[in-house]
Amino acid sequence: MRHLLRRVACGLTLVLGTAAHAQEPVLFDWFEYRGHDAAFDQPLPPGHYTNPVLAGFSPDPSIVRVGEHYYLVNSSFAYFPGIPVYESRDLVHWAPIGHVIDRPSQLRLDGLGMSRGVYAPAIAHHDGTFFVINTAVDSGGNFIATADNPAGPWSDPVWLPELADGIDPSLFFDDNGKAYIVNNGVPAGGSRYDGHRAIWMQEFDIARHALTGPRRVLLDGGVDPAKKPIWIEGPHVYKRDGWYYLMCAEGGTGPQHSEVVLRSRAVWGPYVPYAGNPILTQRDLPADRAHPIVNAGHADLVEAQDGSWWAVFLASRAYDRVHYNTGRETFLLPVTWKDGWPSILPAGKAIPQVAKGPSFLAAGPQAPHSGNFTWRDEFDKPALDASWQFVRTPSTPWADLRSHPGQLAIEPQAQDLDTLHNPSFLARAQQHLAFDASTELVVPAQDGVEAGIAAFQNEHYWYAFGVHRAAGKYLLTVRLHRGAASELMGTAALDKAPAHLQLKISADAGRYDFAYNEGSGWKLLLRGADGSLLSTDVAGGFVGATLGPYARLLDKP
Repeated sequence: MRHLLRRVACGLTLVLGTAAHAQEPVLFDWFEYRGHDAAFDQPLPPGHYTNPVLAGFSPDPSIVRVGEHYYLVNSSFAYFPGIPVYESRDLVHWAPIGHVIDRPSQLRLDGLGMSRGVYAPAIAHHDGTFFVINTAVDSGGNFIATADNPAGPWSDPVWLPELADGIDPSLFFDDNGKAYIVNNGVPAGGSRYDGHRAIWMQEFDIARHALTGPRRVLLDGGVDPAKKPIWIEGPHVYKRDGWYYLMCAEGGTGPQHSEVVLRSRAVWGPYVPYAGNPILTQRDLPADRAHPIVNAGHADLVEAQDGSWWAVFLASRAYDRVHYNTGRETFLLPVTWKDGWPSILPAGKAIPQVAKGPSFLAAGPQAPHSGNFTWRDEFDKPALDASWQFVRTPSTPWADLRSHPGQLAIEPQAQDLDTLHNPSFLARAQQHLAFDASTELVVPAQDGVEAGIAAFQNEHYWYAFGVHRAAGKYLLTVRLHRGAASELMGTAALDKAPAHLQLKISADAGRYDFAYNEGSGWKLLLRGADGSLLSTDVAGGFVGATLGPYARLLDKP
């Protein structure tokens, strides 16, 4: 594992090289994130695990087993590095080992909204090679990347122009040596209603990494066309006991999300839907239930080394019924087989936050990926921790861990957080409904520089809590950006500039507080700000909120 983690660090070092700074950098001493959700406080019995297994903005999971190792990828949209790759030995404890997109030359993200870019990657393994197939929305279309080692390096994208109108592709390797790509696409003859899509399949030439032969529709609309089902997507094909299974998400990625399955004796069909569909959903549960988990769907199945089957899927933990700032997360549940059909969760049953784990479950906490935990970065390593992400791809190396050992140096950029380019902001996923995120920084001594901590959903919805000097005075501000407008939510003047200043954002569901510490204890600057503005249902899109340090150049007067 050590050599794999070193490869991750090297990938990020490409972005973090030392640069000759035209602007004095802002120095950050540490960053700390502490989660304390009430739902995670229940005791964890031996042999059990906590859902989600990857908490906070880890949508569209896809999984493959190679021997006794499991590998999982998630969507990353316009964040960089893109398509995180995780490794596990027990399906519960996951370690980040790399990214499929870790070189700026691989994929263009500049100019994209945060919910464009990398959608729904699917991972597969065949004859010693790992494959990830993906849709780069508004940034090139569908592609395949390959690697001998899942930690990387991954190849440059091999583009698949035949899938120009498709999304959510996945690979299926049959036991007769043939391979196929299934994907969501426009139905033959066009869509007859809003949300009408189809599942297509085409043979894949493994040697040439190219599609070949005719494309055919496997499923038009969904499992019950008479009901005009919407957004059939996220398809996967599996083979078990002579049956081919086609499993898809249906109903859209919101509260009506579900997972359905069909089967056939032939890979090309016809596929017959399961009478017990959907095999996973939460749409039939009371909206006022405690600690609701919503949006369940977009699943992938894997057979474990002991013969058991498991599903990874996305879902969201909501507050006030409809809000979820943590975005879509990765959950895990066992799969049961009855009369040749798989089921992930019986109808009307809530997804458990504590569940019995696999027979090979390892002991130990899931932090920093699930449960309540404290995570702290002292910025004392030569490369950034794998938890950090950039908003789109950095064009210049504005973040540096080497010039000031033990501190993160951020060279402030002119772009604010509302840019469609790359602001000087390091993002870490919000993983809890209730959390504290804090940092300590050296107060910028020069005029025209603001630095602090931000809570960011996308370029249209964020809070920035920073300090700057103007005319010899130091001012703390909390700025809210909502839609296309900015608003100053709170200010505080410092009597004198402390050498170091601590800033903290604390949240409890939809309430966000902002506090600062000059060295004499925490002082509240803003209490009860509306955190629902950082929720997906308000801000739109498919990402979750992130937190982290930022710096920027202020507009000249």
